[in-house]
Amino acid sequence: MLLKKEITALLLGVTFLLSACAERIRPAEVVSIGGSKPTLQKEKNTLSGSTHKVLAGETLYSIAWRSGSDVETLAALNNLSAPYRIFPGQTLSLVASKPSSKRAAAKKSTTNKAKNKTASKKPQKSQTKVVANQKSEEYVKKSDEKITNVKVPSINSKVDSWLWPAAGKVISGFSSAKQGNKGISIAGVKGQEIKASADGLIVYSGNALRGYGNLIIIKHNDDYLSAYAHNDTLLVQEQQNVRAGQVIAKMGSTGTDKTMLHFEIRFRGKSVNPARYLPKR
Repeated sequence: MLLKKEITALLLGVTFLLSACAERIRPAEVVSIGGSKPTLQKEKNTLSGSTHKVLAGETLYSIAWRSGSDVETLAALNNLSAPYRIFPGQTLSLVASKPSSKRAAAKKSTTNKAKNKTASKKPQKSQTKVVANQKSEEYVKKSDEKITNVKVPSINSKVDSWLWPAAGKVISGFSSAKQGNKGISIAGVKGQEIKASADGLIVYSGNALRGYGNLIIIKHNDDYLSAYAHNDTLLVQEQQNVRAGQVIAKMGSTGTDKTMLHFEIRFRGKSVNPARYLPKR
């Protein structure tokens, strides 16, 4: 009887050990270092295709931001004039379309025929000069009318210096990797003041960009833009001029899992390291 009890106890011990081992080898849930949400859920909503259908709340500036391009390039690709009005459902080209081989061959053949035809004739300098002048006058007239009727939101002044947009510790630095952080993240408390880093024009103020929460984009000149993401409250509107140091938002955690400011600077549509521009502190 005693031997039977010892065998039963031994079997129970082996069963317990096997179940414990099985529990240990079970894979753990993958989470990001910065918080409790899986890394894939934190990726920004970027655009990588050749075209994009405009969604409600989007502007040409927000689309340029997501596609890593600049507004002037997108405007030229889509024949848009300032102030670059777009509408939901509109399809925009994000890259220049390449002509097909047949179209390219036909164009080359037509060009060669035109050259041969021109070479067979004697040049008429006086007539050519008159035609050129007429075309120039028409072009200037149309250009003047276009400039007169449209207010171009272009800022040509240089950015002499940049200010820190918020007080706090930098918890995530810039990375040039494909899926890296395209700016810096500054920790803080909810309701903390967010300030414009330099003089400029508000070209986006909203929350249509998934992953950025309540976002503000400022155009400082024809080369530089800056962005302020995850805000709790937005205090400025689009087409509003702001001065360096002006409070534009209150810090929050929209679009992320912690209270912080995500700050970016872009030069001609490309992300650059803000640490190269901000003063040391």
